[in-house]
Amino acid sequence: MIRSQIVGCGAYLPKRIITNDEMTRIVDTTDEWIVARTGIRQRHIAADGEFTSDLAIEAAERTLASAGVEANEIDLIVLATATPDNTFPATAVKVQARLGITRGAAFDVQAVCSGFVYALAVADNFIRCGQVGTALVIGAETFSRILDWKDRSTCVLFGDGAGAVLLRAVETDVPNGARCVLSTHLHSDGRQHDLLFVDGGPSSTQTVGQLRMSGRDVFRHAVGLLSGAVDEALAANGLSADDIDWLVPHQANKRIIDAMARKLKVSTDKMICTIDRHANTSAASIPLALAEAAGDGRIRPGQLVVIEGMGGGFTWASAAIRW
Repeated sequence: MIRSQIVGCGAYLPKRIITNDEMTRIVDTTDEWIVARTGIRQRHIAADGEFTSDLAIEAAERTLASAGVEANEIDLIVLATATPDNTFPATAVKVQARLGITRGAAFDVQAVCSGFVYALAVADNFIRCGQVGTALVIGAETFSRILDWKDRSTCVLFGDGAGAVLLRAVETDVPNGARCVLSTHLHSDGRQHDLLFVDGGPSSTQTVGQLRMSGRDVFRHAVGLLSGAVDEALAANGLSADDIDWLVPHQANKRIIDAMARKLKVSTDKMICTIDRHANTSAASIPLALAEAAGDGRIRPGQLVVIEGMGGGFTWASAAIRW
């Protein structure tokens, strides 16, 4: 069976950091309020003139270096983002050009905070079908550009960043240490549009718009949808929650992460959590956390890693990986 093997991971965070103390000088809030309700202590913010494509290319180059793979070996780039450089063309083609790639395909996927899992599923299916041999999957966001910095209920939640993985086709029955994607699971429900959205767009208002969220309603939906997606990934592979070595959740809110752990009966010691330092980086949050945990040795060969995310739309998704 042809499967997708993760042969490299990489990440990039902008240099500028805004702490909660600095946020108190921007909006009426406190460090105690932000930490208690979200778990966030700081966030990285892209510099003026630093675009989503810049973050993506940094993560891509670090991923290629970790894999020891040349850019000209890449057949496909799938970039998950809700904050592209331009309405069109896709930010992925800018990354493709800057990497010096002149063949294959590159395109964006837009599923907001679920975007990286969606992009991983797309690339995984291309590989399983035998259409490509090597695929670069990126999650990159500059959410700071679509925030209402006067809305204290949302502007404290988000940050900027990028993460990526490199997939390569391999024929395997997934022995320990294969780093293979076992399965991916995607969902959406457009009826929930008004609970989390950006109030602008080229077709509707001809403006970029700003993020709007009904936080309490999002929280209420998130725990059930995300835990359900994890259960689905486990069931598809004949596994149970006890088999999970690491759960890498979308980093939206520490309370959501903790509530999901309780619902799944998974110890918080098995959760990769970066929200305190990264905040919510939307499609970048999962690959940022994955790259960190793989890089520092927490994730080891043979372990079961489950990733999951939920974003505006609603969209939600999960994937199981045998590391």
